[in-house]
Amino acid sequence: MTTLSLKNAIKITVIALSLFSVFWINPLESTRANETGQDPQTPSKAVTNDQFAGSEACRDCHGEMFEKISKTPHIKVLSVVSRLSGSEGCESCHGPGREHVDGGGDITRIIRFKDEPAKELSQTCMQCHTGREEHNNFLRGEHGRNDVGCMDCHSVHSADLSRPKMLAKPEPQLCFGCHVERKGDFQMPFHHRVIEGAIKCSDCHNSHGGFERKQLRAFNSSDAACIKCHIDKQGPFVYEHAPLKVEGCTMCHIPHGANNPKLLKRDQVSQLCIECHSGVGTVGGLNTPSFHNLATAKYQNCTVCHVRIHGSNASSAFFR
Repeated sequence: MTTLSLKNAIKITVIALSLFSVFWINPLESTRANETGQDPQTPSKAVTNDQFAGSEACRDCHGEMFEKISKTPHIKVLSVVSRLSGSEGCESCHGPGREHVDGGGDITRIIRFKDEPAKELSQTCMQCHTGREEHNNFLRGEHGRNDVGCMDCHSVHSADLSRPKMLAKPEPQLCFGCHVERKGDFQMPFHHRVIEGAIKCSDCHNSHGGFERKQLRAFNSSDAACIKCHIDKQGPFVYEHAPLKVEGCTMCHIPHGANNPKLLKRDQVSQLCIECHSGVGTVGGLNTPSFHNLATAKYQNCTVCHVRIHGSNASSAFFR
């Protein structure tokens, strides 16, 4: 690249950054401006230092709440300056509090999360809880897009240290509050042991959003959540079982709970296998050999012979 071309490229970059800084609008400010009728293109009045009252002023009236938050990880908020608002302590979340204090505790002059829309509330939390994969996709995730806010699951002032992540309730109970149908799944005779506390919903799902269906914790395949525990099923194998690679574990298994051993979708193994290995063409897999008379008991459990059904390094028929 010539010196002249390099100079032109630098000029274009500087102009683009200048335009970006002029026209970019903070999403949180834009949301609040729309609710108050303010033109989002009109810059909001700058917040000055004399508008902040300080956390000690909050403590004078909200002493009990202050003590609770002092026992939680949010104690850091009381001494760390917000990188976005430039404030610290309670006001980094609740906004400048001088008018609230001088107004005798007027609740209309402070941000009260009970009155905030779910999306705006979550954006306040995301000022700190962003920049990591765990939370980055919240606003585009199923919860964020369906107006489920952070405080629907978390108690930001909670002092109950027995619950991780400052959850408002124990995790399964919290999830079942909305996903009622899943509670019944975990009552099935064969189920993943969520009710018993052996695993949690968040071991498989990222409640803060993701790009996979059902917000699964997946990195390179939709079965990453399953493989974390069932490592022997991962492979790669010399002879792969096609359904596992094409549609994943849920091709044959019901992940939450079922009436059948191994959480299979069908009552009998043979019923599941002939969905692909039927006598009609070779769409799903090779036709079942003619001597496999499924009316006889010895052929009704395919995995008696095909023991390595998830994949084999020795047999194309998964015998071993």
